[in-house]
Amino acid sequence: MTEILQIDPLSPEADRIVHAAEVIKKGGLVAFPTETVYGLGADATDAEAAKKIYAAKGRPSDNPLIIHVSSPKDAEKYAYTNDLYYSLAEAFMPGPLTVILPKRDTIPLSVTGGLDSVAVRCPSHPIARALISAADTAIAAPSANLSGSPSPTCSAHVIADLDGRVDMIIDGGSCEIGLESTIVKIIDEKSAVLLRPGAITYDALLCVCEKVDIAPSVTAKLAENERPLSPGMKYRHYAPSAPLVLLDGEYSDVLDFMCKAQKEERCAIICYDEDLPSLSGEMIVSIGSRDDAKKQAARLFSALREADKFKSDIIYAHLPSKYGLGLALYNRMIRAAAHTIKKI
Repeated sequence: MTEILQIDPLSPEADRIVHAAEVIKKGGLVAFPTETVYGLGADATDAEAAKKIYAAKGRPSDNPLIIHVSSPKDAEKYAYTNDLYYSLAEAFMPGPLTVILPKRDTIPLSVTGGLDSVAVRCPSHPIARALISAADTAIAAPSANLSGSPSPTCSAHVIADLDGRVDMIIDGGSCEIGLESTIVKIIDEKSAVLLRPGAITYDALLCVCEKVDIAPSVTAKLAENERPLSPGMKYRHYAPSAPLVLLDGEYSDVLDFMCKAQKEERCAIICYDEDLPSLSGEMIVSIGSRDDAKKQAARLFSALREADKFKSDIIYAHLPSKYGLGLALYNRMIRAAAHTIKKI
């Protein structure tokens, strides 16, 4: 039986936080909200608890987990930090940034997918931070969904995927950002590589790092036999059940294609608000205004789940740009579509 525990995200009730933390301390699994998406948490220093996460999600064991700490300085207990880490922490933590560092022996290999590095994040969400503090340990937590399906941005998504598979689900409302954290790996004291884009954009990282390279896997498939250094690199992620096809072309041409497809195919459409007057039928989901990437990010995973409920033969959506927050949207959507892009 999964316990559903409601907690006020603005003022988390101490007794409920302690109750949830006890589940973590005993080696159990607790799904909890963060500012990005809901996470499925376990004691990051407990190898067996980490294995439970993989089992509950159906997640491949070589896909590393992120550990969550209540303060950037707590990373010292679990990883070898450096000056660039603290510069990034000062700029972006608590917040939606994950930094990959060499791991200490306090973190078992079952958490890192066998790697000698560990991904560290300090979330800003009040419930997440209170839970980590009360558990008095780092919490390993990937997104709280079945592996491969769209990440959860509200408790209803978590319940749909994991009810009966985990010990507790905290209902703390909707997530503000809606996309998982930005992930960077520090190369040296001045440079880093962007492994997964998110709300902390490439341009924002350049305000702290002298050099930031973008990993090829951000926009392309991981090379065969290449090990994933961070979550979301190797496997098909965020995917609805129906095939998703991204449409690449001039805006007006893509909209014309969508209108024609509605008449000729049993398709669902993920569109912009501006598209709605031109489209017809019921199998339509909007993710916000064409120029509002922040709203699109917050809506994306919910939109993928909503489109899937139509049980269509195929789902069509606009291919996002690769600029600013658009790069994060592009990264998530090409993985949801298994890199299926149709030129219009």
